[in-house]
Amino acid sequence: MSHPAFLDSDDPAIYTLRTTAPGPAGKLPLTAQLLRNATSGHIFGMTQNAGMGWDPKKLRGKEFLILSTQGGIRAPDGTPVALGYHTGHWEVGLLMEEAARVLAAHGATPFAGYVSDPCDGRSNGTAAMFDSLPFRNDAAIVFRRLIRSLPTCRGVVGVATCDKGLPAMMMALAGTKHLPSVLVPGGVTLKAEESEDTAKVQTLAARFAQDEITLEQASLMGCRACGSAGGGCQFLGTAATSQVVGEALGLSLPHSALSPSGAPIWRDMARRSALALMAMEEKGTKLADILTDDSIYNAMIVHAAFGGSTNLVLHVPAIAHAAELKRPGVEDWARINRLVPRLVDVLPNGPTHYTTMQVFLAGGVPEVMLHLRELGLLRLGARTVTGQSLGENLAWWEKSERRTRLRTKLRELDGVDPDTVIFSPERARATGLASTVSFLRGNLAPDGALVKSTAIDASLLDADGVFFHEGPARVFGSEDAAIKAIKSQGADALRQGEIVVLMGIGPSGGMPETYQITSALKYLRKMKGVVLLTDGRFSGVSTGPCIGHISPEAWAGGPLGKLRDGDVLRVRIDTRKLEGSVDFVPPAGREASAEFSTRPPSEKLVADPNVPADTELWAALQSVSGGSWGGCVYDVALIKKRLTQKS
Repeated sequence: MSHPAFLDSDDPAIYTLRTTAPGPAGKLPLTAQLLRNATSGHIFGMTQNAGMGWDPKKLRGKEFLILSTQGGIRAPDGTPVALGYHTGHWEVGLLMEEAARVLAAHGATPFAGYVSDPCDGRSNGTAAMFDSLPFRNDAAIVFRRLIRSLPTCRGVVGVATCDKGLPAMMMALAGTKHLPSVLVPGGVTLKAEESEDTAKVQTLAARFAQDEITLEQASLMGCRACGSAGGGCQFLGTAATSQVVGEALGLSLPHSALSPSGAPIWRDMARRSALALMAMEEKGTKLADILTDDSIYNAMIVHAAFGGSTNLVLHVPAIAHAAELKRPGVEDWARINRLVPRLVDVLPNGPTHYTTMQVFLAGGVPEVMLHLRELGLLRLGARTVTGQSLGENLAWWEKSERRTRLRTKLRELDGVDPDTVIFSPERARATGLASTVSFLRGNLAPDGALVKSTAIDASLLDADGVFFHEGPARVFGSEDAAIKAIKSQGADALRQGEIVVLMGIGPSGGMPETYQITSALKYLRKMKGVVLLTDGRFSGVSTGPCIGHISPEAWAGGPLGKLRDGDVLRVRIDTRKLEGSVDFVPPAGREASAEFSTRPPSEKLVADPNVPADTELWAALQSVSGGSWGGCVYDVALIKKRLTQKS
C-alpha cells in the first residue's frame, strides 16, 4: 500500500534535536520591594520577555502596547510570502516597527499585538459581506481584551487603515480611556498611472456584461489599479473618511490622515506618534481628556466638510458610546450637515475627482480645519494628543514649513493648485458644491433614511438643486437578484425610470454594504439616474440617488418590505436644504397607511440562508442597543435589562 509522501520528511536535519538549552544570559532587574509587592504575573511576564530575547537589563522600562490590523506575511524586501486580505493592512507592520524602535530608544519596552481585518471590496457581492459590519464590534472587543491582557501597559499606539479595522481600533481606544493612546492611520495607496482608480475597477464585470469594455481592457485595468502595495483606497470611502475622522477627533497627530503608504513621510508620522504617546504618559494625559463631546462634534463637522462616507453615521456614534459620551442622533447629523459646506473635491464626489493623496498634499485635515475655523464652526478648545488644543495645533499648521512645502509639491508633481482641491467657503459656494448628507422622511421611511447628496450627479438636479423622480418599483429581495438584472440585456433587464428596491438587508439581515450595485448604477451609461432604495448601507464610495438606512427596516415590519413590482414611488431630495422624502404613491382613493396595513410582507422578503449565526447574534444585540442610528453597538445595560425582562 502506498502512502502520501508528506506523511514524513526526507530531511535528516529534522533529527537534530535537544531537550534542554542554556536559557537567556543575565538576570532580571528585581528588587526586594518588587518581589514583595508584585504579582506572580508581573514577574513571570519579565521571565517571558527575557525568553523572547529582550535584554534583561532593560526590563524595568515603561511598557507600551502597539496594536494593529496587520495582515499577510511580507519578506524583508516587501515581496509577499502570504497575501493579506487587502493593501490597507499589508504595510502597517512597518509603522509598528518605526514606533517600536522609537519607544525602545527611549528606554521603554514595546509590545505588539494584531487583529487583522477583512476587505469590504473583496467581500462585495459575496456572503462574506454578512461578516463585515459585525466584525467591527468583534475586533473592538478583541483589541480591548488585548489591552487589558497586558496589565503593565502604560499606553497604546493603535495602527489601522480600513473600513472596519480602523473604526474598531477607535472604538477600542475609546473604551480604554484610562490610558494615553495615539491613533496612527495607515495611509493610502497611490493611483496607478494610466489606470482606472480602485473604485471604478470594481465595476469591470458589470461594464463587460453590458459591452462597454473589452476583455482586454478589463484585464489590464484590473491588474494596474493599485499604484503602491499598501494603504487604503484612493478615494474618500469609509477607510479614508475614518482616517479623517480619527484626526478630527484629536486622536492622531495633525496631518496624519491620508499619508502615502510606504513613503518616508508616512514612516516619520509613526515615529512622532510614539513620541507623542510617551509625552502623554509623562504628563498623565489619558484618552478621556481627549475624547469629549467637543471632539465628537468637531469630527462630525469635519466629516461634513470633506463629504465623507455615510458609514461614519454608524461609526461615530459607536466611538462615542465606547467613550461613554452622548451618541449623536439623526437630528444632530442633519443639523451639522445643514450648517457645514463641503470644501473638498475628491473621488467619488467631484467635480474634478482628485485622489486622497492629492488631498493630503493640499493640506488634508488641518487645511480644511483652517477654513472651518474662519467660519467659527470648530470647538477650538478641544484637547488633542499633541498636548495642545485644536486651536493651538491650527495656529502651528498655518505657519508651518510642512504646509508650505507640501502644497508646493502638489503644484510641482501634478500641476494642481491646492486651492482647487480644498476650497475656501467662498469658492465652494461659487462652484455650487452640494453639502454632504441629506436626511429624508416619508411614508416609506417614517423613522428616517439618508442619501449622500453631495455625490448625486449635478445634471440630475434642477436649478434649485432638487432631485425628483417618480416611477415604478423594481423589487429585489437579494443583492444577487438585483445585480443579475443590472447585468442583463434581456427581458429581465433593469430599465431607465425604474426605482430599485432592495429589501431585507438592514441590521436584522446582516447589513451588508451594496457597492456592487451602486457602482454599476454609477458607471453603466444606461443606468445614470436610476434610484435605489434600501434598508441596508452603502460603500463610502457609492454615488448617485442611492437612499439607504431606510427605517424601520423590512424585517422589523417597515413599509419597504411590503412593496411590489410596479408600485409607484416618489423620491425628492433637496441637496441645498439637505432634506426630502421617499414615498409610496397609493392607488387613487387610498391612503398609504391603509394600503400598508392590509398588505402582507412581500414574497421576496426571504431570509438569506448565508447569514451566519454569529451575525444573527450581532443583529439581535445591536437591535436592543439602538439599531443602526445608534451605531450598531452593544449597550450592555440595555441588553441586561431586556434579558431580565424576558426572564
